[in-house]
Amino acid sequence: MAKTDKQLHIAMFPWLAMGHIFPNFELAKLFAQKGHSITLISTPRNISRLPQIPTHLEQLIKLVSLPILPKHKANLPENAESTMDVTPNKVPYLKMAYDGLQESLTQLLKSSAPDWILYDFAADWLPPLVHSLQIRCVFFVVSPAWNLCFFDTPKPQLGSAAVFRTKPEDYLRPPSWVPFHSNIGLKLHEVKKMFEGVSDKETGVTVSFNFNKAVSSCDLFSFRSCYELESEWLNLVEDIYKRPVVPVGVIPPSFQVRIVNEEDNKPEWLKIQSWLDKQEQGSVVYIAFGSELKLGQQDLTELALGLELSGLPFFWALRKQQDSSSVDLPDGFEDRVSDRGVVCRDWVPQLKILAHGSIGGYLTHCGSGSVIEGLHFGRVLVMLPYLLDQALYARVLEEKKLGVEIPRNEQDGSFTRSSVAKSVKLAIVDEGGSIYRDKAKEMGLVFSDKDRHEQYIENFLQHLQHKREPFQI
Repeated sequence: MAKTDKQLHIAMFPWLAMGHIFPNFELAKLFAQKGHSITLISTPRNISRLPQIPTHLEQLIKLVSLPILPKHKANLPENAESTMDVTPNKVPYLKMAYDGLQESLTQLLKSSAPDWILYDFAADWLPPLVHSLQIRCVFFVVSPAWNLCFFDTPKPQLGSAAVFRTKPEDYLRPPSWVPFHSNIGLKLHEVKKMFEGVSDKETGVTVSFNFNKAVSSCDLFSFRSCYELESEWLNLVEDIYKRPVVPVGVIPPSFQVRIVNEEDNKPEWLKIQSWLDKQEQGSVVYIAFGSELKLGQQDLTELALGLELSGLPFFWALRKQQDSSSVDLPDGFEDRVSDRGVVCRDWVPQLKILAHGSIGGYLTHCGSGSVIEGLHFGRVLVMLPYLLDQALYARVLEEKKLGVEIPRNEQDGSFTRSSVAKSVKLAIVDEGGSIYRDKAKEMGLVFSDKDRHEQYIENFLQHLQHKREPFQI
């Protein structure tokens, strides 16, 4: 990539979740390739989880570890520094640990004096802090803009036009400030979960994230997104918050160093490749749910029996779940489907699998990275979301005919093997699903267009350079 004309020093301070830290790390490498200096800040264990920095970028990327204060470790499991290390009821303590990094972060920023800092939704205290140090800040979101538009009630920005949502029913449809047609909204079982909040039932400690406080003082919005996916939502953010919105593109797999053919000759991949080569083009369902999702026994059973009922070939990357030793596949399932299905409990090269021509669709929880990887290769999505942002991803992508969501019971969120089988077949083989397959291939051409997304990065950096002068208090 060509270097932009002025070198910037950009700091990054993502939320304590690897699904947030990894995209920042990938973005850091892209910025460094343009000749800019990057400081990525997190806790020691999270920094140790990052891949090795490419040799030619080592001088430009600095990884800084800020230890969690001892007083914030008492209620966390040993060595817990990320959402992947804790159960949902412990997230309040992780938020306290994150907030507790404020003093050490302040000292670091004073000594390093970056031009800009990219911060996350959980750091609502950061904008006034960095502005006092004459540092500009970017509210960087690793998911699409529709999440912010839906979950934040922009009362300070819209005044009386921002109607507060107080009842569960208010979240079943788009908020009043969305001026265009959309089917975005939560299901009743998801709203119930949202109203319950994240809390430690033993101590009663709860956590809340003040989106509006986090965004109201930023100098710039950026999203891991693109106008081809959600121009209406990106424009709405700019209209509501009266701040520039400059997306960085989707940071496609083609930008990521780890896609290099380093796994080509590994025995694990050669075995998988051999099996995929024997399948018909576009016939295989690939199933994966990321590194953090833990399926309960009922969901795991219905999902497995639904795949069996579908009659389609499948490859299931089923990670071993910590603290879930009693959760397992139905008795005899693997024997019954051995002629057409693979269940792999070890790490798999997901990008190489998705790139294989035999893959017809991707059954996913709709994590942002997973969606981008699936659509990058033009794979139609079969969607089974669990978290609230994943749910909105599923609603919008189904509206755009890029995927099929597995229906759930409105009250409790349960689903059946029959609904799994019908959804998979519709997405991958049924004639009625051809529009989904065609739309996914069309979006694949956008997501895999390296030049297009390189231009997003270039535009973002040019904007930072234009606004490089110190912030005026």
